[in-house]
This record gives sequence, C-alpha cells and structure tokens, in this order.
Amino acid sequence: MAFAAVYIVWGSTYLAIRYAVETIPPFLMGGARFLVSGAILYAWTRARGATRPLAREWRDASIAGILMLCAGNGAVAWAEERVPSGLAALIVAVVPLWMVLLDWLRPRGTRPSLLTMVGVVVGIAGLIVLIGPADLDSAEHVDLTASIVLIAGSLAWAAGSVYSRYSAHPASSALATGMQMLGGGGVLVLCGIATGELSGFSVAHVSNASWFGWLYLVTFGSLVGFTAYVFLLKAVSPAKASTYAYVNPVVAVILGWLIAHEPVNRSMILGAVIILGAVAMISISHSREAE
Repeated sequence: MAFAAVYIVWGSTYLAIRYAVETIPPFLMGGARFLVSGAILYAWTRARGATRPLAREWRDASIAGILMLCAGNGAVAWAEERVPSGLAALIVAVVPLWMVLLDWLRPRGTRPSLLTMVGVVVGIAGLIVLIGPADLDSAEHVDLTASIVLIAGSLAWAAGSVYSRYSAHPASSALATGMQMLGGGGVLVLCGIATGELSGFSVAHVSNASWFGWLYLVTFGSLVGFTAYVFLLKAVSPAKASTYAYVNPVVAVILGWLIAHEPVNRSMILGAVIILGAVAMISISHSREAE
C-alpha cells in the first residue's frame, strides 16, 4: 500500500502543483502545504502516545525536510510556473541516479555495481536528450533555467532521502514525517517572504482550481504520499524506495496531456524512455545484489 501511494498519488501531484501555483506564489504555497500537513501529523501522533522527539531528532528531521521539501519540492513548484508538469516529472525521474551516487559517496557507502554505473550514465544521457536538442522536433525550446533548478532540486531530494535513512529519527514514521514537514515548510515560507512573494498576493484572488490543487497536495500529496515514502525509506533500501520514478512520470505526463492539454513531443518520449530504462538498470542491479 505504501508503494502504491508513492507510485500513483505522487504522479498526480505534479498536475496539482501546476494548478496550485497559477494563483498562489510557489514557495508560500509549498510552505503552507507542509506546515498544515506537518502540524496535523505531529499533533495526531503525539495524541496517540508518541514520545516527545529529542533535540537531535528535531535537528536531523529539519535537515532532511529542508533538503527534500524546501529545496526539492520547492524547486518543482517554482519550475512548474515555467515548464509543463509532465516535463517536470520526467526531469525529476533522475532522482534514483543521484541516490546511487550519494549512497556511494557517503561515509562507508555502498559501491555501485557496473550495471548500476551504466544506468547512471544512460540516465544522464536521457536527461540531456530531454532538455537539450531542440532539433528533434519543432517544439519550443525547453526553459533551461527551470530545467537546471529541477535537476538541482532532484539532487537535494536524493540527498535528503539518503540522509533521512541514516539519521536519528523517532520510532514513529508519521511523527518523523510531521517533523520534516514542519522544518521544510517553515523554511519554504521564509524563502517566500525573502523573495517578495507576499507583495501583491491576496487570498481573495486565489482561484478555485488553485484551492483544489493545494488541498489535494495537503491531503493526498503530503499526508498520504510523503508519509508512505518516509516509511519506505526505513523499510527498504534507498534504491528500492526511489523506484517510484518508474511510474510517477508516466502518470504525470498522461494527466498533464489529458486534463491540462500539455504537449507531448518526440524529445519527451525519447528522453523518458532512456531515463526510465536507466532506472530499470539500477533497480535490476540492486535486485541481483540482494539475492
């Protein structure tokens, strides 16, 4: 059920983010989303008897939340004002590649196999095809700045995921999730204030579509999806947890095309096939190592 939530629900959040940022500034939107979700999870788990977190657990949860939610998810929200939601999901699909490299580079890290390294190289090649040659079709150039921000955000997400697996955390996955959301959401709000998002913003001008997208992100994207992901980071290896990258881009591209009429061109299809093939190589390699 946790894998199903991460696979399907998270694939749909890219479209929800697109509608949410139409009339809500991206950092304030994400920060409010995670603060509300985090407060609900924290209060619920503490009411059910979860032990009060230690100072080092708050520290590590905040670091993971800042990397994954502020830098990672904040990058997606910012970029989706400039690129289609399906394309954003395809670029973020390289998260497993960064996870492999970071899990190797950490102290006493796991050295990847030859097949895994081939998968990393192929995935990077797919990323270049996805955001590079415009002569593959007649579509407009991909926004390079937004693409670079998405790549940096996916790297930050991978770093936070690896850090979360090996850091100090409470026994309750839900409590750990709430703490990460409070830490990352708080910093996202500060980023919104620092970048001037409050200037000219009015709650009265938020559209119904943006409200619906934001509420979907709070409930399904955060309370359901992210809680399931944090649970998986403890229950399985980072590489297995990151296999959501197989399904998320497909769901996001289909929904973006079907509902928001986003374009799907040859570069996206070719880049997606290469990237998902690379993720498959990495997953197969880790499955063989586990046998």
